Amino acid sequence: MEERVTGALVGAAVGDALGGPVEGYSPDQILQRHGGRVHGIVGPWNGDDWRTARPIAPYHKGDGHVTDDTLMTHALIRVYATVRDHLDAYAIADHLVPDLITTPRWIPELEAEALPLHRVFLAEKWLVTRIHYGHVDPREAGVGNIVNCGAAMYTAPVGLVNAANPRAAYAEAIDLAGAHQSSYGREAAGVFAAAVAAACAPGATADSVVAACLSLAKDGTRTAIEKTAEVAARHTDFESALTPLREAVAPYDTVGPDYRAPSLAARRPSRLHAIEELPVALGMVLVAGGDYRHAVLGAVNYGRDCDSIATMAGALAGALGSAVPDDWSKQVAEASRLDLWAPARTLTEVTREVFEKDLRRRRAHEQAFAGIGGHACSD
Repeated sequence: MEERVTGALVGAAVGDALGGPVEGYSPDQILQRHGGRVHGIVGPWNGDDWRTARPIAPYHKGDGHVTDDTLMTHALIRVYATVRDHLDAYAIADHLVPDLITTPRWIPELEAEALPLHRVFLAEKWLVTRIHYGHVDPREAGVGNIVNCGAAMYTAPVGLVNAANPRAAYAEAIDLAGAHQSSYGREAAGVFAAAVAAACAPGATADSVVAACLSLAKDGTRTAIEKTAEVAARHTDFESALTPLREAVAPYDTVGPDYRAPSLAARRPSRLHAIEELPVALGMVLVAGGDYRHAVLGAVNYGRDCDSIATMAGALAGALGSAVPDDWSKQVAEASRLDLWAPARTLTEVTREVFEKDLRRRRAHEQAFAGIGGHACSD
């Protein structure tokens, strides 16, 4: 259990750090900038001018720094550590939102202590605006937000708390993500959590993870995963898969071909569309056959929102048991000034506690159900 949780969480953080410096660019731009594909940790896109260069100033993306994907993932783990049970939208309101606005923490990209609120993207600031200032019902607070991967990018812990139970992970993530996202953004959070849970099952493979996703995903999200999986099955190397995967997901992605100039229809609710990040992450894990290094490097070199794609691919490959390279994890931990392993130890402990609670609740239900003549208890 601890190996799966550690693999997923450290794997997600390392993928995030590798993808950060090339986020927002195309595979061709990445190729030109770096004189080839990215094969490890690289520096900022604009070098020493990262503080002032647009469009990503003032964040020090690169050199092994994690981004808001990891900051939000660790924040959610702190919520689990407090609640020590399954979460819902009210847990986000009662614990995650206060965490974002009350406790300064080390922010690697700012190279300073600051409130997490000052680093997260506008789609995550929405949580604070709607819940803390707007007093909106947490279950409905995600309505009106831009529809993106903001909720999905940090729901790996939900999958781990529900390890080997994709359906329960999906339901829990859909509930808590209602505080943050709507439409296919919320759906992606549920499906990604389910994917992580499925990856924890004994004997799990990349194919079994995708099958679990397809059994639960709805509308455009399901179709986008199906189409990218079909394409991924024809490739065993990420280089040849980069363009075909983009072509497969493009009809369902609302952002459009120019990531930094989204289309007018971008990030609006729809039953026909999907976020790009999750289908591509699943596709890269399939192409890699579950191998961590191959899946994450494929996600990184895909470009666009590649820190989130690599976060998801890294979490899935890590949960499947593929080892995160020690040199990468140690460099990311040192550069980010974060203990990447402590959150995993905490969540492993919480996961076992929650399972015991679930078991007691299940047994109580069985006894009550037998008491009304539903069936006889087996023990």
